[in-house]
Amino acid sequence: MAAEIVNPRSDIDTGSDAVEFDPAFALHRGGKMAVQATVPIRNKDDLSLAYTPGVARVCTAIAEQPDLVNDYTWKSSVVAVVTDGTAVLGLGDIGPEASLPVMEGKAILFKQFGGVDAVPIALACTGVDEIIETVVRLAPSFGGINLEDISAPRCFEIERRLQEQLDIPVFHDDQHGTAVVTLAALRNAARLTGRELGELRGVISGAGAAGVAIAKFLLEAGLGDVAVADRKGIVSADRDDLTPVKRELAELTNRAGLMGSLESALAGADVFIGVSGGTVPEAAVASMAKDAFVFAMANPDPEVHPEVAHKYAAVVATGRSDFPNQINNVLAFPGIFAGALQVRASRITEGMKIAAADALAAVVGDDLAADYVIPSPFDPRVAPAVTAAVAAAARAEGVARR
Repeated sequence: MAAEIVNPRSDIDTGSDAVEFDPAFALHRGGKMAVQATVPIRNKDDLSLAYTPGVARVCTAIAEQPDLVNDYTWKSSVVAVVTDGTAVLGLGDIGPEASLPVMEGKAILFKQFGGVDAVPIALACTGVDEIIETVVRLAPSFGGINLEDISAPRCFEIERRLQEQLDIPVFHDDQHGTAVVTLAALRNAARLTGRELGELRGVISGAGAAGVAIAKFLLEAGLGDVAVADRKGIVSADRDDLTPVKRELAELTNRAGLMGSLESALAGADVFIGVSGGTVPEAAVASMAKDAFVFAMANPDPEVHPEVAHKYAAVVATGRSDFPNQINNVLAFPGIFAGALQVRASRITEGMKIAAADALAAVVGDDLAADYVIPSPFDPRVAPAVTAAVAAAARAEGVARR
């Protein structure tokens, strides 16, 4: 899959003078991807090998020994980027067609940053069973499934059931990619201030896919405590309005037994993680503990503007590229899949994700500073470090097949 920004259909008219001078439309015109052959077809001999009759010998061999598909097709090195268009960026439920520019973008990021081929697939169905059945039927063509922009809480069940039914990695990036990069930044922020994760209490704004995954992952990695807030306040066991996902979350989090609002939970907290949008009052940020960390990741408007956060926090991160310490999933998912595919892993485990976060944090090394707790996506060390760590963890955990 070609990663270059090449447009073979540059003569296509956008159909609107209003977008004529918008550089985003200019870049997306005709799509951002094209299929590119990896072998030449220069003459009849090449044709007879790439297609009939030569291809029949390869097909017969795979039919007799199915594992050969990984060696003699692209299956073992290609990922399906699958969405139903129900939770696209901050745009919400915009449907499969409107999601395609994002899915194409994800696919070229896979190629650019991880060397992984990826195919965008936008599904015209939103039912959990329909999506699962469709992806299972598509799976023989792919070495991994990256679920993208599928709304919560359906995304949790879809990922779980697909991984149960398939023997290839299934990864919901909105959950786990965000969690991996957040953990890497948090590890370095703690190192910068001379603390361990176990000493920290965090508060997460947002109990959707990212918020739930980050909370579980940080606790798995050793965070002292974390409370998660939704629109109605802290997710706690005393509430009678919780979904099954949030009930499970209430059992795992909030060891301090906090109740009430997000703002009240921030009093004395060491870490704020925002994945919900909205605005956190300055007074609540001011009430946090000394040397706090504020990771306000909503786009385009962080829950706490960096100018405000810097008044009170030792480390500030956002989801934006125009401020230091960008929490960007592209730091994680290309290397995670590259490592998993390299060893033909059957799944992506918690250990593999923690290994990815640790490797990502280690890239910063001795250059650690308040405005540099996470590397740039364009740092050429990132993907190789994550790839190697994930591959090694897959072997250690027994899910690698080579």
